[in-house]
Amino acid sequence: MSSKINRLEIRPVVTGTNWQGIRTLYAKEVHRYLKIFGQTLLAPIITTLLFLTVFGVVFGDGRTVGKLTYIEFLAPGLLMMTILQNAFANTSTSLISQKINESIVDTLMPPLSPLELTIGFILGGATRGLMVAIGVGLSLALVIPISFHNPSAIIFFAFGAALMMGSMGMMTGIWAEKFDHVSTVTNFIILPLSFLSGTFFPISRFPETLQTASHYNPFFYLIDGLRFGFTNQSTGSIETGVFFIIIFNILLWLTCYWMLRTGYKIKD
Repeated sequence: MSSKINRLEIRPVVTGTNWQGIRTLYAKEVHRYLKIFGQTLLAPIITTLLFLTVFGVVFGDGRTVGKLTYIEFLAPGLLMMTILQNAFANTSTSLISQKINESIVDTLMPPLSPLELTIGFILGGATRGLMVAIGVGLSLALVIPISFHNPSAIIFFAFGAALMMGSMGMMTGIWAEKFDHVSTVTNFIILPLSFLSGTFFPISRFPETLQTASHYNPFFYLIDGLRFGFTNQSTGSIETGVFFIIIFNILLWLTCYWMLRTGYKIKD
C-alpha cells in the first residue's frame, strides 16, 4: 500500500502551460526533417535556382515589370513559393506518416493540450519553411543583387506565410487518410494558388475575372507583401494584406485547435 502511495506521490503533474512539452515536440519536428537534409532543405534550394535560371533565360533579356527588371520581380515570388510549399509539406507529411504508421498515439498520450500540440506542430513546419527560405535567399544573393527596402515587411510576410502553411499542412495531415490525399491538396490547391498569385508575372496580365479573384487569394497578399519588402514595389494594398493574413492565420489556428480537441480523424 505504501509503495503504491509513493508511486502516486512522485507522479509528475503538469500545471499551466507545458513549455517543456512544446519545446520537445518542436525539437522532434525539426530533428525529423534535419535527418534528411538533402531532401527537405537542399533539394528545394536547387529547385528554386532552376526556376530562376529557366525563367531568367526565357524572360530576363532586358524585360521589365514596372520599374523592376524581371529577375528582381521574380526572386521574391520564388522565395515566397519556397516558404509556402515547405511549411505545408512538413506538417502534412509528419501527421499523415504518424497516422499511417499508427504512431499518432505517441503524440497524443503525453500531457500536451490541443493548443500546445497545435503550437508545436505549426512552429516546426514554419521553421522548415523559413530555413529553406534563408538558404534560397543566400543562394540568390550570389547570382543577383538583393536589397532590403522594408525589413519589417519581409519579416512579417515571411513569418505569416510560414505559420499559415504550417496550419494548412496540419489541417491536411489530420484530414488525410493516405498520402494521395495530401498530394491532391498540393496539386489542386497549393500549386494553383501559388502560380496564379503573381509569382512569375503580375496579375495585371490576367483577364479581369482572374484579377478580381486574385484579390481573394491569400497567397497574392503574401507574395505581394514580400516583394514590397525587397523592392518597395507592390500591386495590391499592403495594409489590406496585413489584415488579411492576420485574420486568415487566426482562423486556421482555431481550426487546427478544434480538430485536435475533438479528435477529428485521429481518435477514431
